[in-house]
Amino acid sequence: MLTLKQCGCTTRQIEMMQRLNCETPEEVLSLYPFRYESLEVIPYSQWKLHDKVCFEGVLVNLARPVRLKGGRTMTRFLVETEDDVFEITIFNRPWISNIKVGQRMTVIGRYDGANKITAIQYNTKPLAEQLGITPVYPMKEGMRQSSIHNVMKKVFVAALNEINEEIPSDLRERYRLMDQKTALRCIHFPRSMQEAALAVRTLKYEEFLHFHLALLMNADQGIVNSGAGKQFDEQRIERCMNSLPFQCTPDQITTIHDILSDLKKDRNMVRLVQGDVGCGKTVVAAMSMLASVDAKKQAALMAPTEILAKQHCESLKSILKDEHVVIECLVSAMPEKQKKNILERLKSGEIDMIVGTHALIQSTVEFKDLGLVIADEQHRFGVNQRKALKEKGSKVDFLLMSATPIPRTLANTLYGDMAVSTIHTLPAGRKPVKTQLIQKNSIAPILPDLMEALSDGAQIYVICAAIEENEAYDAKNVLDIADALSKAFFGYARVGVLHGRMSSEEKEGVMHQFQNNDIQILVSTTVVEVGVNVVNATQMVIYDAHRFGLSQLHQLRGRVQRGSVQGKCTLLTDTKDPDSLKRLKVLVECSDGFEISRQDLMLRGPGDLLGTRQSGLPVLHLGNLFEDEKIIVCAKEDAQRMLKQQENEEYRSLIDKIQKTYHRELS
Repeated sequence: MLTLKQCGCTTRQIEMMQRLNCETPEEVLSLYPFRYESLEVIPYSQWKLHDKVCFEGVLVNLARPVRLKGGRTMTRFLVETEDDVFEITIFNRPWISNIKVGQRMTVIGRYDGANKITAIQYNTKPLAEQLGITPVYPMKEGMRQSSIHNVMKKVFVAALNEINEEIPSDLRERYRLMDQKTALRCIHFPRSMQEAALAVRTLKYEEFLHFHLALLMNADQGIVNSGAGKQFDEQRIERCMNSLPFQCTPDQITTIHDILSDLKKDRNMVRLVQGDVGCGKTVVAAMSMLASVDAKKQAALMAPTEILAKQHCESLKSILKDEHVVIECLVSAMPEKQKKNILERLKSGEIDMIVGTHALIQSTVEFKDLGLVIADEQHRFGVNQRKALKEKGSKVDFLLMSATPIPRTLANTLYGDMAVSTIHTLPAGRKPVKTQLIQKNSIAPILPDLMEALSDGAQIYVICAAIEENEAYDAKNVLDIADALSKAFFGYARVGVLHGRMSSEEKEGVMHQFQNNDIQILVSTTVVEVGVNVVNATQMVIYDAHRFGLSQLHQLRGRVQRGSVQGKCTLLTDTKDPDSLKRLKVLVECSDGFEISRQDLMLRGPGDLLGTRQSGLPVLHLGNLFEDEKIIVCAKEDAQRMLKQQENEEYRSLIDKIQKTYHRELS
C-alpha cells in the first residue's frame, strides 16, 4: 500500500490523520463516518421554526466579532437573497472578515423566526455543489470536517488500484455484498442513503469475518486435546455440597453438574463460569477440584494477585475441611525454604490442590499428575500464561472464572466454542449494595454518615483514580486523600494506604491489618477491585467516579457486599458531562451485573467494544455486538468453514493475510 505522502497528502494533513490514529492509506479508508448529513433546499415559503435551512445570498455588511465569557465569540451579519434580508448569528467563528461585502456565499443553519438564523456553517462554495449526503467523521479539537473530506478524496483516488478484495467471491454472492472498492466508495462518497447502508452492511460483515478468523486461529484453539475421562465418586461431591453451612443456589448446582459431566468426557473441558460479584464461584471451583482429586489427579487454581491467591486457599480449606485433601498456596513472596518444600511435595503428589499466582507457570513447578486448571478472573491472564500451566499435565481440563458477566452472544463471540455457565442468583441473605451519586467531588456531604458507620463498627474503602498529585491528570489521589482523612477522622479511625507501587509484602501487610480491623479506613486505587474479602467493610466512597467504567465500578462496590449487612457505595463526581452522569445513574438504579455490563458496552459504542486494540484482535469500527447478531453468527460459521477448506485459493489468501497482520497474537 502507498504512503499518505505518496497519496498527495501535505505534512499538515498527515499530522492531522496521525492524531486520529491513521498512519496508512488503509487506516484512513477505515476511518468511517459515524453519521451522515442530508442537505436539501426548502423553499423560503415553507420554512418552519427550528428547521434546518440552506440558501445562497450576498453579504450585505461586514461585522466584527463580539467577545463573550469563556473566550467565546459571537458574530452577526446580514445576507440578502432573492426572498429577503436575513440576520445571521454565528458563534465561535470570527472569520467572516475573510468574505468581502457584495460577495456571494452559502449559509447553512437553524431558522429562529423573524428572518433570523443561527448559522451552523457558511462558505463561498456554490450551494448546488453542497446538496446531497455529506459524511460526518470523528475528529479532534481544532479539526474541520472539510479537512478530513479533502484527505479522504486524495487517499481514495490515489489508492484505488491498491484496494484488494477482502471477502471471498462466493460469500459476496451469497449475501449480495458489494466488492471492496464499491463499498469504500459508497461509505465515504454515497449518492444515496441506500448506498451508504449497503456499504455499512458489507463492511460490518468483513470486520466480523476478520475477527472470527483471528479468534479461531488464536493460540487458545491449540489447547484442546483428548484423553481418558476422569472417574470419580459423584456422591462424594454431593455429600460435600450438602455438608456446607449454607445451601447452594440453583445456578451453582447446575454449573457444578455441567462441570462434572465435562470432566467425565474423553475430550478435555474448556468452560467459562461467569457470575456477578459474590455469586459463589469459589464453591463451584472447590467442587470441581474435589472431583479431580477424587479421580487421583491434582488440581491448580491460578489467581491474579497474591492477596486473592491466599484468600482462595483459605476458602478452599474451609469448604473442604472434612475431605482430607492437602491444599497449599504458592506465591513469589514466600521464603525459599518454604517454596522448595511445596515444590517437592507437589512433584511427589503429596499436595492435592495448589493455589497460586503466575508463580505456578514457572519452569521449576512440576506436578505428579495435573488434571484440572482453574484461572480466576481469566481476562487478567494472557493465552500463553494459561497454556503454560495447562501443558504441565496430560488431558488437563480447563475452567475459566470471571466476575465480569457478559451476554451469552458476546461470550460466544469472544470465547469461540467454549462452553459457558452463568450464575445469576446470589446466595440467600446477600443484599445488593445501595448506591448513591453525589455531584460533588468531596466527602463532606457524607461525613456524618461515615462517622456513624465507624461508630457501629464498620470499615470503609475510599477509592481514588491516582496515587499521587499529577499536573497532567486532574483527579483526587490516594496520598493526599489519606492525609486529609487521617486529620478528619483523628481519634475515630486509623487510615491505611494501598496502591500498585507498593511491594507485594507491603500490600499483604496493609490488607492483613485491614482484615484484622487494625485499619478502619483503607484509601486505595483499584487494586482492591478483584476478590478482596473483608466482611466487616460495608462502606465504599469513590472519588472521580466518572473516570471509571461501569463494570469496574460494579466490581469495586462488590467489595462491600461480602456479608449479610447492607453495603453502601457513594459515587463522588464534579463532572458536568451529561453522558458521564447518565452512565453513573445506571449504577444507582441497577444492581444486576449482567445488565450493567450490557449498558457499559453499549455506552462505549461499537468502535472498540471488545478492547481489541489491547488484545491484538481486529478492531470493530462498525460492528455492534448487540445489534448485529445475525451477521456475527454468519461470519463465525463462514470463518470455521474457511479454515476447514484452505485449499480454496481465496480462503487461503485471506487466512494468510490475517496470520501476517496478527502474527504475534497467533504465534
